[in-house]
Amino acid sequence: MNTYQGGCHCGWISFSVSGEIDRLLDCNCSLCSKRGGLLWFVPRAQLTLNSPRADELPTYRFNSGRIAHHFCDRCGCAPFSEAPGPDGKPMAAVNARCLEGVDLSVYPVSHYDGRNH
Repeated sequence: MNTYQGGCHCGWISFSVSGEIDRLLDCNCSLCSKRGGLLWFVPRAQLTLNSPRADELPTYRFNSGRIAHHFCDRCGCAPFSEAPGPDGKPMAAVNARCLEGVDLSVYPVSHYDGRNH
């Protein structure tokens, strides 16, 4: 299992995440289409927040409010979100563009029509 380092542009949000990237998801919902993330889904336990403390993360919720979209209020990057997965277990949606040293061009990208779901 690989461990990747990630975070926001200025470094205030820093995390490590373990797993094997097998595919990325490009969502066209109103938020994802504006911020341009490519999402990699992992169990939340595989993401370790290095900084800041979890209770200090700025968070945006919209629509059902189910997904906690975390972002840096200093540089504006949105490195990951978290929510219960389909089975109810905590999941993280990591913005793969916020991972260090990862060549995203080698992974297949699935498109999700979040705008209409």
